[in-house]
Amino acid sequence: MDKKNNNKNNDDKVSNPGENDHNENIEKEDEKKVVAPEDKIKELEDKLTRAFAEMENQRRRYEREKDDAFEYGGFTFARETLNLLDNLDRSKISLENDVKLKNSDSLKKIFEHLDIIKKDMVSIFKKNNIEQIETINKKLDPNFHQAMMEVEDASKDPGTIVQEIQTGFMMKERLLRPALVAVSKKPNNSEKKDEIDKNEAKKDKN
Repeated sequence: MDKKNNNKNNDDKVSNPGENDHNENIEKEDEKKVVAPEDKIKELEDKLTRAFAEMENQRRRYEREKDDAFEYGGFTFARETLNLLDNLDRSKISLENDVKLKNSDSLKKIFEHLDIIKKDMVSIFKKNNIEQIETINKKLDPNFHQAMMEVEDASKDPGTIVQEIQTGFMMKERLLRPALVAVSKKPNNSEKKDEIDKNEAKKDKN
């Protein structure tokens, strides 16, 4: 009886040679998956390097945002405050057009007070690095000026600012608002003269 059972067990082992080969392959694959200590250290170093780089980028971004907030924290407030200057100028124009006040001593005194208020405001702006943009007789610069109209002027080069409609301001190196201006252009008769000169030049060539 025992001999039969032993023979049966031996037969089972012999009859499944493929199963043994399969197990050996699994063991070999498991051995391949085992990472060498040097590779593991290198992988950890790469992860640490990336983490430190990300932290450094965040730190620099935070520093930029902090500096920007410090330098231009009052930017929006300053831009809104410019409306007060505009209202002072509008008030002067309105009072000048008032028939009852025109050329009166009262109007002169009012203008004096308004001018004092405006000078004080401009002085406060300067202390906070807010400066007016130069306009008259300057060449139009789209970075600082916005042309609202053209004025014929033979004495000026085309594109020269001849009138300031609304004062522009800079806050340090940032544009607070552009200056609204009128620029010169050639008079129509000059344009016609240029056309005549061009036509005569063509005739001479022919």
